[in-house]
Amino acid sequence: MRNHDLTEEIRDYWSKRSESFDLAFGHRIQPGAEAAAWAEPMRRHLPAAPAKVLELACGTGEVTQLLLDLGYQLTALDFSAAMLARARRKHAGRPGLRFLEADAQATMEPAGQYDAVVCRHLVWTLTRPEQAFADWMRILRPGGILLVYDGDWSGPRPSGRLAARLLSWWDRLAPDPDYDGALSGRHAAIMQKLPFGAGLTFEKLAPLLHSAGFTDIRCHDHEPIARAQRRVTGLRNRLRTRVYQRFILTARKP
Repeated sequence: MRNHDLTEEIRDYWSKRSESFDLAFGHRIQPGAEAAAWAEPMRRHLPAAPAKVLELACGTGEVTQLLLDLGYQLTALDFSAAMLARARRKHAGRPGLRFLEADAQATMEPAGQYDAVVCRHLVWTLTRPEQAFADWMRILRPGGILLVYDGDWSGPRPSGRLAARLLSWWDRLAPDPDYDGALSGRHAAIMQKLPFGAGLTFEKLAPLLHSAGFTDIRCHDHEPIARAQRRVTGLRNRLRTRVYQRFILTARKP
């Protein structure tokens, strides 16, 4: 089946990227101001710790660190064994943490198991979004919260076009060996096949979540995170924070 083939292609892509994932800007979360900015929506919108949280597509465990530091009982899920291996090494011995190798679109977790579901930069990669959202609704307890960090990676926002042109020029002159993000050829080829390949926005996502049964669907500003990133990085990465339209979404299970 085409979706199966695409899912395996995505798994292979992210497994290969696990080797350099923490070196690439936008994936590693710097301690201090940047970590605090990523954690603030968790503090504001998630149930109080020690609630049970499922982190989807945990990768090498960067968001995992924030959730653990906030005191949550955490299951960190990823379908890439290579990513999970790095996350396990990074968080070896941490209490309150369980790792799970599984598909975020069909977690196979018990119904009503979690107080919150959290994901960063996952939704745009989904091959079966409606199935995923139904599963996330199923595994949440009544009143449970969905927290999504994501963006439109299909092209620069209008205010980001100049930054994108400057980055393209810069990368031609001096390629960044640690950056294999939304400008890479393989990334672009996969994106063309995805349901959100033409771009993921809050306006596209909210009706799908509503159809899955979620309520109180809200969009929150991602700019505080971008500002914090600009405080701890160089000029090239500061330009990267200005290219794409990013957003934070929360929704609730009735």
